[in-house]
Amino acid sequence: MEISIYSKQGEKVDSVQLDEKKFGMPIRTALLRDTIAMYEANRRQGTASTKTKAEVAGGGKKPWTQKHTGRARAGSIRSPLWKGGGIVFGPKPRNYSYTIPKKAKKSALYSAIAVRARDNELIIVNDFQFDAPKTKEMASALRALGVYGESCLIVLPQPNETIWKSARNIPYVKVMASASLNAYEVLKPKKILLMRGALEKIQ
Repeated sequence: MEISIYSKQGEKVDSVQLDEKKFGMPIRTALLRDTIAMYEANRRQGTASTKTKAEVAGGGKKPWTQKHTGRARAGSIRSPLWKGGGIVFGPKPRNYSYTIPKKAKKSALYSAIAVRARDNELIIVNDFQFDAPKTKEMASALRALGVYGESCLIVLPQPNETIWKSARNIPYVKVMASASLNAYEVLKPKKILLMRGALEKIQ
């Protein structure tokens, strides 16, 4: 698979061949689904909590005598059957996170990038340097590349504070180093701006 490489000004300067062994394989949709489910589960806080009959305040005294009232037997006004009572089998704080093998994560990442490349949503950029943090310059570069106004992920070879500061005030634009890249982050936005150095590291 051959992909064009663009400059910051939106001009085509070169092309690159993606590794056939990594990006030329059939798209593993089931693996992508399982990987996305894992990353979303790991993002869950798991803080939902309800009180059982033992935890709800009040209800220490028997409401009425056991017999001779004509009413049903009751031992507490905090019974789950009563308004204001405890919750049966309600949610409790728990950890939803789990993991899948490293090889599966890597394979899912390659499949996600291949999907983006196949759908023409992957843009390789040759150079993306700024002399100083300038949101205006970043917006101008995104317009030249045709991604301004859309959700976009900028992938760098290594963390760059200048680029991060230039992009942080633009809505729906996220900057990430290639070492932190995963299938979830690749599939989430509409466009991926991948630096040439980042692609070399991924390959």
